[in-house]
Amino acid sequence: MPQPVVELDDLHVTLGRREILHGISCRLGVSGSGRAIGLLGPNGAGKSTLIRTLLGFHTPSRGRARVMGYDCRKQRRRVLERIGYMPETDSFVASMTGVEFLRVMGSLSGLPAEIALEKAHETLFHVGLGEARYRTLGTYSLGMRQLARLAQAIVHGPELVILDEPTNGLDPAARRRMLDLIRQMKQEHGMSVIVCSHLLADVEQVCDEVTILRDGLVIHHADLEAERRQNRRFVELEVEGESARFAAALEELGAACVREAAGRFRIVLPLDFSLDQLWKLAADHGVSVRRLTQRRDTLEEIFMKAMGLLRQTPGEAVSNQEAPAHGGL
Repeated sequence: MPQPVVELDDLHVTLGRREILHGISCRLGVSGSGRAIGLLGPNGAGKSTLIRTLLGFHTPSRGRARVMGYDCRKQRRRVLERIGYMPETDSFVASMTGVEFLRVMGSLSGLPAEIALEKAHETLFHVGLGEARYRTLGTYSLGMRQLARLAQAIVHGPELVILDEPTNGLDPAARRRMLDLIRQMKQEHGMSVIVCSHLLADVEQVCDEVTILRDGLVIHHADLEAERRQNRRFVELEVEGESARFAAALEELGAACVREAAGRFRIVLPLDFSLDQLWKLAADHGVSVRRLTQRRDTLEEIFMKAMGLLRQTPGEAVSNQEAPAHGGL
């Protein structure tokens, strides 16, 4: 049976007198599959607490967290050997050169000294900092510092990389470079990646699945890869004529319709339903189509619905529903 990248079993985490995570149970990703998982949620949802628990900085008050099959509390060294972490903020000595910084981080991750130096050079070239590797980190621009943080997270070749706001504050070119590197990590190197970000467009571009937290609970999980393969079609339609019979005929053929106003509908078409059939059905019922807009749910809409800020169209709940088989996802 494939090993989950992250497995949480009734995970409770209490900081001080306040419980932050309230019994999360879920499985994320599959080891060795090279998938990217988006970790989303509003401020205070518990994302940072979950990440720090996986890294072993917080001890569960109840339940268990496992990474690549290893218990984050009892087998922390095993976990840290297999994980790389890119923090949201700078965490290095400004007077160190890029190659010195990566050599030290490689050594701390368990690489022998000579291999750590070799990997430091190799990784800096990989992320695009080869020409700047002998410059001190204090002279790096924001985009270069972001790349340096990514480099230290992957210098030891981890199986799982956790990226905290990897594109935050980057200009369009640097952002594109960072997203390309994330794709390479999963597609070419087989790494599993967890991307924690408020930039939903970036998550949608690189992630295969997303998990949404709110108030210390997992409230929704969406398999973006399956959504893309399925390519469900959501149609906004404006018609003139006897629209009630037309809508009833659509529903008889498997479509889900919601009437928003006179002659205006939001429709979820069946997968095998062509637009030619829709036009013919309209003609058969004497209905004139004034406007037809075809679209599919964006990650922003999936997120807003999970937060309860956007209503669902009947039929969408089938594809975006929480997955009870994964214990609350």
